[in-house]
Amino acid sequence: MTMNRDDIYRRQGLGDTSGVGQRCGLILVDFVNGFVDIDQLGGPHIEAAAHASVPLLHAFRQMQLPVAHTRVVFAEDGSDINVFAQRVKPLQRFTEQANCSQIVSVLQPIAGELVVRKQTASAFFNTPLATWLHLHGVDTAVVVGCTTSGCVRATVVDAMQHNFRTVVVGDCVGDRAIEPHDANLFDMQQKYADVMSRDMLITSLLSARQGHAHD
Repeated sequence: MTMNRDDIYRRQGLGDTSGVGQRCGLILVDFVNGFVDIDQLGGPHIEAAAHASVPLLHAFRQMQLPVAHTRVVFAEDGSDINVFAQRVKPLQRFTEQANCSQIVSVLQPIAGELVVRKQTASAFFNTPLATWLHLHGVDTAVVVGCTTSGCVRATVVDAMQHNFRTVVVGDCVGDRAIEPHDANLFDMQQKYADVMSRDMLITSLLSARQGHAHD
């Protein structure tokens, strides 16, 4: 008997949903100049995702929900270079003051938003992110950023492993090629996160907020 992909996943009980909980926190993963610029480590798909994230960031700010940004930052003298940066050597240029490591202008952090400096794929690994989200009452991690197959996926898996409900905003994540982007969105939906569109998520947040206002 020949079965297609969707049948196999469905028969195995995958593709369920964890839903959106009581309080969302937004994690913008590595929307920095070097990952948007196609002449460095970026691509047009990533740039589009960054611009698509602007209204989502605005919505979180309007609703006074927690927001965290991540940057890849290594020491100027190379003293903390790890295997990741040895393997992907352009990452060694991502130092504190380097332009490539600066968050893109349209998504600049404001006061009260966490900026995480990281040296691996996941926004959670060896960072204060999980503690900060718990401190702010977050039960649902909303993840946007780049790349879908790399740092976004690693962050999503770790968010779930920290017991957060997790949402990936499909039109606000990007990769260097569409094939890994699509494949990883599919796989994350099956096992780790709910994949939603930006507008669907904003509508859901607004509806929940209005519902609480009438309680």
